[in-house]
Amino acid sequence: MRPQNAWQAVWRRDLPATSLPWRALAYLVTGALVGVVALVLLLAWLVTGALLTLVLVGIPLLAALALAGIPMGALERRRLRIIDPEPATTPFRPPGHGLRRWIRIRFSEQATWRSLGYTVLMATVLGPVELIAVTYGLVVPLVMICAPITVAQAGSVVLLKFWPLDTLPEAFTAGIAGVVILVLAAYPLTALATAHAMLARLMLTPRKGESGERLAELTRSRTRLVEAFEVERRRIERDLHDGAQQRLVALTMTLGLAKVSHGEEAAGLVARAHEEAKLALAEIRDLIRGIHPRILVDRGLPAALAELADRSPVPVETAVEIPRRLPEAVESVAYFVVSEALANVAKHSQAGQAWVTGRLDDRRLTVEIRDDGVGGADADAGTGLAGLADRVAAVDGKLMLSSPAGGPTLLRVEIPCPSTTH
Repeated sequence: MRPQNAWQAVWRRDLPATSLPWRALAYLVTGALVGVVALVLLLAWLVTGALLTLVLVGIPLLAALALAGIPMGALERRRLRIIDPEPATTPFRPPGHGLRRWIRIRFSEQATWRSLGYTVLMATVLGPVELIAVTYGLVVPLVMICAPITVAQAGSVVLLKFWPLDTLPEAFTAGIAGVVILVLAAYPLTALATAHAMLARLMLTPRKGESGERLAELTRSRTRLVEAFEVERRRIERDLHDGAQQRLVALTMTLGLAKVSHGEEAAGLVARAHEEAKLALAEIRDLIRGIHPRILVDRGLPAALAELADRSPVPVETAVEIPRRLPEAVESVAYFVVSEALANVAKHSQAGQAWVTGRLDDRRLTVEIRDDGVGGADADAGTGLAGLADRVAAVDGKLMLSSPAGGPTLLRVEIPCPSTTH
């Protein structure tokens, strides 16, 4: 929200006739509720952490309190839409992969501490102030407006504990005053909501330097992705050159010899050429299947994942519930992640069973690969998972890994999935 535009809107003469006061009121009411809840949760967190400090459990709990502003910031950026239509983006950099890396990045970012400061302000200052403002700016005028009904039923009342009303004319006078106060209250309430929204945008959205850091991280991720694709392209080129191409060369030479041979020797050479051709075709099919399998194009992700499970040396159970075709890029990334994950299960996990689940809900594809192996997979230890994370990030998705020592290992992928199909 631009400050000059916001304040100009607040002081317009026709403000009560616009939708802005109602949106400001909704923003203040929800802000008061959020502030009360935040205060209760912060106090409970502090007390619990202090009590558990005696057994050392409270120390990490109190340290984690520094991250409490992250979910509060996410909620407040969504709540800004009530009064401010301009999108509020997150100030946090993409964390990459791995819980330790996420924690390290979050504690090193200024946005984390600004979000925590905003949370404390919300719980101790902004929430209570907005509760008082809504009470006096809305509840009191409404009580005055209802004065004629109250006097008609009770005969006489003391309004707001200081204004005695004994007759209906006095009650109607109070009601008219309540209407005037309610209309005039639109200005300070809207100003308060606007100021709060400006403060929230200042503290909870990226600053110029942070926007540059996020752009740089995004650029690095895309660069790694391009490099990974180039490495994959070279591998495919090498495999085609050293494998299928050599077999096709041998096939050509064999057929050439068959042309100048006669009798049984020619038949044997042709049979040999036939076998060479079948081997070459099989290798080419394997290469194509690894790049973009035909079944994925023809029948979609569930059928392609079922085929991956059937070809895995480790028994795999699949439960994929995807009622429609997804965008090609989403299906391709999901297929590649499952393919690589099952390959890692077979090579490293010592698992006896694996499970693949997939579902589509709220325009988001979620795929999980789980095994009962020895665990201990570390996202920071090698480039395999980093490559998967970069592929997922290329379609604005997230990759999460849980692999404690002793197992089990869970790899979870979430990819935004618009309704457009291909």
